[in-house]
Amino acid sequence: MEIIVVIATIILIIAAILTIHYKDLVAAVVASSVVSLIASIYFYILQAPDVALTEAAIGVGLTTIIFMITLRKTRRMEE
Repeated sequence: MEIIVVIATIILIIAAILTIHYKDLVAAVVASSVVSLIASIYFYILQAPDVALTEAAIGVGLTTIIFMITLRKTRRMEE
């Protein structure tokens, strides 16, 4: 179990750093959803499956969809 926590922590830190450093907004949104996914795994490990399920549904699912719809409706600087 400790190995899973260590690996999840490393992935969480890397995804959070990538979220900040990506110039492409789509990549930043995907990295942000990885952070939410790892947070939901932490909640499940801490024996809070209801919170984990809510974080996965809202944090990973709904928020990512809203960000992607918003990015599609705005103009990109490259264009």
